[in-house]
Amino acid sequence: MDTKSPDQKLQERLMLARAAPDDRLLLADTVLLAALDGSRPLSPGELAALQASPLTLRRFRHLALERRARSSGPVAANDPVWSRSHGMLRAAATAAALDELVTDDGCWSLHFLAQGAGWQVILKLHADAPFAPRVMRELPLLRVSDGGGAVLLQGRLDADGECERAWPHADAPAEHFQRHGAVFAVEAVEPAL
Repeated sequence: MDTKSPDQKLQERLMLARAAPDDRLLLADTVLLAALDGSRPLSPGELAALQASPLTLRRFRHLALERRARSSGPVAANDPVWSRSHGMLRAAATAAALDELVTDDGCWSLHFLAQGAGWQVILKLHADAPFAPRVMRELPLLRVSDGGGAVLLQGRLDADGECERAWPHADAPAEHFQRHGAVFAVEAVEPAL
């Protein structure tokens, strides 16, 4: 479902249709795909290159549409497949102490509990996730990483669909995420489910 306003659609069409002299692809697909999946945000220079090149912008849009089509494609109700989910630190979360982050697909959440001088981080699988029964049955090794690729938590879910570990950094979770692209990913380390 397209939720863009008419103004946003017009702005997108104008940006994609404009011409730039000697335009060429300025960013590799691997860089664009990493930005799309949240595993590596674009640097300021890469973002400027994307905005300056209509051809690169069109390629980025094409990859985004392909990715969306793959992720929303038909999946058998009795055999949902999952391998990775992404989330982002929202602006509202930066104003107060961070206590929860949720993946964009709404299937996973990270909870942060102050504990002494540090924190505990809890990964929780939401029971209504389409792949929850399979993940709970197969219990793959899961990893949560930040935008810089650092592992924040790794382990298997318990019977309640949770995995808990000590927060591995000295800085608070909100500060850490802000310094590392404001994104995170939850993925199966073992073969895709």
